[in-house]
Amino acid sequence: MHADVIVAGAGPTGLLLAAELALAGVRVRVLERNETPTRQSRALTLHPRSIEVMDLRGIAGRFLACGRTVPGWHFAGLDTRLDFTALDTRHGYTLFLEQARTEELLDARARELGAEIVRRCVVTAVRQEPDAVVVETSGGETLRASYVVGCDGGRSLVRQAAGIPFDGSDETLTGMLGDFAVTGPGAVRAAGEHGVLAVPMEGGLTRFVIVDPERMRVPSGEPVTYEEFRRSLTSIAGTDFGIAEPRWLSRFGNATRQAGRYREGRILVAGDAAHVHFPAAGQGLNTGLQDAMNLGWKLAAQVKGWAPEGLLDSYDAERRPVGAGVTANTEVQALLMELTLVPQYRRPAMALREMLDGLLGIGEVNRRLAASVSAIGTGYGPSAASVPATLTGYGTLAGIRVPDLPVSVAERPGAERLYELLHDGRFLLLRAAVRSGPPADSFAGPSADPPVGLDDRVATVTATAWEPTAELAGAEAVLVRPDGHLAWAGPLAEERDAVSHWVGPA
Repeated sequence: MHADVIVAGAGPTGLLLAAELALAGVRVRVLERNETPTRQSRALTLHPRSIEVMDLRGIAGRFLACGRTVPGWHFAGLDTRLDFTALDTRHGYTLFLEQARTEELLDARARELGAEIVRRCVVTAVRQEPDAVVVETSGGETLRASYVVGCDGGRSLVRQAAGIPFDGSDETLTGMLGDFAVTGPGAVRAAGEHGVLAVPMEGGLTRFVIVDPERMRVPSGEPVTYEEFRRSLTSIAGTDFGIAEPRWLSRFGNATRQAGRYREGRILVAGDAAHVHFPAAGQGLNTGLQDAMNLGWKLAAQVKGWAPEGLLDSYDAERRPVGAGVTANTEVQALLMELTLVPQYRRPAMALREMLDGLLGIGEVNRRLAASVSAIGTGYGPSAASVPATLTGYGTLAGIRVPDLPVSVAERPGAERLYELLHDGRFLLLRAAVRSGPPADSFAGPSADPPVGLDDRVATVTATAWEPTAELAGAEAVLVRPDGHLAWAGPLAEERDAVSHWVGPA
């Protein structure tokens, strides 16, 4: 198959990106160095916005059926939990789901949409030409594509080939994780009482995550041994909790780096190829998934030739600040943990943690940090690419996340909420303001013809009832991007110009 886009790396980011491109009718090939999917799961969580991303495509149920939900999460291991139930989402929880299972579900999704996934294929060289990107592989193949996306991890060859800088800081702190088949009775509860993270996993395994003051300067590249892990656990908690039969041992560090740009011509980067950091609060995999959701529809529009000027560049403009925010908050969390382990800083560090713990008891503070960690609070400010000067409407709202609002539309009688109308990956034009009089949710129907010849790019529906947010309550029409963010909202008189700006002329 000739590919329009080659994706390097079949991790969660690469697989979701491939699925999004295939959904839009783009020919996509994923090249993965490993022969089989990994069974080792560094990441264990899907946060609320990631579950919303799956819900936007109608596949959230696949993930929820395989995992376990918890209503709160942590920041730097502070005692007061972040309350995800207080967020404006139907998915106010974290889903415990091993990365291996997440990849399995995304692999199936990408394949069912027609993406080609080639394993045991190492990308060895990438070079740009004026109208294509050339990729060489370990099998001696030379492949061409219109675009290449590096989802190939922190040591990304694709990023390096593009000359994209990856500046940041080297590791100063390392921790260890281990998955064990045998533990003593009540080990998970008891570990928590000693400040050790322990999580039950599939197949009867239990994961322990520790940072040992005596071993926290060991380079992350040095293998972990069972005896080292057991000694460190005993040193920290006074017991080894009966661990035995280790199935996976690994060391991780707090090296923090971010790509200087997410696009260089026909080459783009996403996920760990764009940002690496300490795995604090489980944000890495989730940030990568949201990179893929932002990029997928934009790159598809570019390949198909109808992207408005500046759209593909807006991937960098929108996602790089998000990546910077994640790397910053993980550095803060790592520092809070590290200082408590250094004797001369332990007392003031513990006082600082106690102060922050108290602040998290304030509802608004808790919600703000919960919205950040969960990515429910992620929005994209208006830019030259997203707000035409001729559209005054609700331009300042462009880029905000649109919640999964209750809605009924004439064209799809079974739909009850907004995200159900976005499963096919098109823009959604919701006409919602031509009222016939009381009651307030009664509508007489559209006063203008739907866009002609754009059915492959935008779905037009007429609300018979809906519950808008306060910001959108007065809008006569709302245009929602394929990734669930607002493209435009305003009067019907501006609708045609708004649609033309985003999806091109018929």
